[in-house]
Amino acid sequence: MKAADGFDVIVVGAGHAGCEAAAAASAMGLRTCLVTIHLETIAQMSCNPAVGGLAKGHLVREIDALGGLMGLLADETGIQFRLLNRSRGGAVQAPRAQCDKAAYRLAMKYRLERMPNLTVFQGIVAEVLVTRGAARGVETLDGTRLEGKAVILTPGTFLNGTIHIGLRSYPAGRANEPSSVDLAEQLKKLGLRVFRLKTGTPMRLDRDTIDWSHFTPQPGDAEPVPFSYRTIGCLQNKVICYLGYTNEATHAVVRRNLDKSPLYGGKIKGIGPRYCPSIEDKVVKFPQRTRHQFFLEPEGLETTEIYINGMSSSLPYDVQREILGTIPGLDKAKIMRPAYGIEYDAVSPTELLATLETKKIRRLYLAGQINGTSGYEEAAAQGLMAGINAALSIRKKAPFVLRRDEAYIGVLIDDLVTTGVEEPYRLFTSRAEYRLLLRIDNADRRLMKYGWELGLVPENTWKGYQEKRDRVESAFSFLRKNRLKSAAGDSVTLFEHLKKPEIGLRSVLEYGKFPGALSDEECRHIESETKYEGYIKKQEREIAKSVRSDSMKIPVNVDFSKVSGLTREAIEKFEEKRPATLGEARKIPGMTPAAVQNLSFYLEIQAKRGVSRARVSRGT
Repeated sequence: MKAADGFDVIVVGAGHAGCEAAAAASAMGLRTCLVTIHLETIAQMSCNPAVGGLAKGHLVREIDALGGLMGLLADETGIQFRLLNRSRGGAVQAPRAQCDKAAYRLAMKYRLERMPNLTVFQGIVAEVLVTRGAARGVETLDGTRLEGKAVILTPGTFLNGTIHIGLRSYPAGRANEPSSVDLAEQLKKLGLRVFRLKTGTPMRLDRDTIDWSHFTPQPGDAEPVPFSYRTIGCLQNKVICYLGYTNEATHAVVRRNLDKSPLYGGKIKGIGPRYCPSIEDKVVKFPQRTRHQFFLEPEGLETTEIYINGMSSSLPYDVQREILGTIPGLDKAKIMRPAYGIEYDAVSPTELLATLETKKIRRLYLAGQINGTSGYEEAAAQGLMAGINAALSIRKKAPFVLRRDEAYIGVLIDDLVTTGVEEPYRLFTSRAEYRLLLRIDNADRRLMKYGWELGLVPENTWKGYQEKRDRVESAFSFLRKNRLKSAAGDSVTLFEHLKKPEIGLRSVLEYGKFPGALSDEECRHIESETKYEGYIKKQEREIAKSVRSDSMKIPVNVDFSKVSGLTREAIEKFEEKRPATLGEARKIPGMTPAAVQNLSFYLEIQAKRGVSRARVSRGT
């Protein structure tokens, strides 16, 4: 059976990657079809219904600056808001929101169903249709063929997904939802390198059976900071989260039952996330710790479900029940959903170009957990970029690739396609070499021009940004022109005075009688730019130097075996890939910075020798 209408872009999977991909492609004017197993689970937050955090909050700000949806919906459905690291420097501050799980899902579904050019279709995709080396559509299990000019796969954990609870397991992509076996097998036949990963989720408890007096309240901020530049009005905290701890009795239960764990019994072969370990992993790998913290976080306003952040597990239900019995306050709590582990197929991201298009199949894009990442935010960022690049490819326009110095999105994708992954990838601020430049307070200055040019940022948002930019520039001009006299009679500009760690912008503006009004967000940006000025200029010089270095040409006839300091492996990789520039050499999977630096030194020496020989031949 063939669908009546053809499409430009077909997106498979309506998780966070798929939703952003479909929204971007349709907003750019492409006829788009979003295929999902269940219409009711669009944008489902399979694990914790929270958005943001360190580095992840940066990603959401960048998604929003480019015109994506995640930040806007997090603000709309958030029930608790916090700015992490508020007392520290602007480079490591990041927003986080606990969202209403059901409300977020419904808000996304509402928007997608009303987008021009976008069709939402329920079905299980069994095959990508490939013609002459290019993706040309998909076919579902019931035989429906959806034809298109590009396909974006965002299947999350559904590729060959297997759920483990104790030593019992069953095929599923999420609890009680079917896994995608046929599609997983086809990707292998297409020649893509597939490997297994593992993740998990904790149990959900009934709020009314918890004794909250045993836990420490963790309220939201008095003045919440929004994710989205489109959010109007003040955000409101509607719930309180709580902090608790496991104890030695808890750990004893875990150790006593490790033989029932599929993770330690050898049943799970996939590699789990290093930075979000299960309670079994914590107990085994950190035996010196007498307790581990966890957070009790509501899943929404209309449900009594409580998420135990920090206690994922794949132990049997009866052991999960026993674990709760060791923790005062949870000893009488009822489990509404058991914890479980899930194993699934992923594709090595080194199979991808920087646009997230596969190298082997043209117009086939991959985004989200299929690329080995973890987290809603990483998935959404990839989905947005895949949707943009699929649309640009169809329109025969230049691809859109962000550099590492431009965005955390650039860091994320470059890490994936250049070095690949061996375990579920999570973004951290420490992964960015130029994190002083990649702050949440300047995401709009860095990226909104791109979103506007791509047609993803609404006109009123763009105008609001321009007005904000003018206010900020006016404040900088005021700070540089006006001076402050000291008791000794000398003077400094207000800009230089603001560089002192203990000085805040508000007091400086009041002293100088600045005529305008600035928002808290604008003040944070001005303070960061001022206090970090020296470091920012240094990083900008380093970026300029790196750009010049990456553009250095590599002669086509260079003999890599003559480059001093190269390992045999590096020589073989250089010979195989024959990079045209140092930038291309740097992006060869598994290539070390030292090898690239040695090649750079060699090319510089050869260039100088060439100049010297030319001078001798001319008699100069």
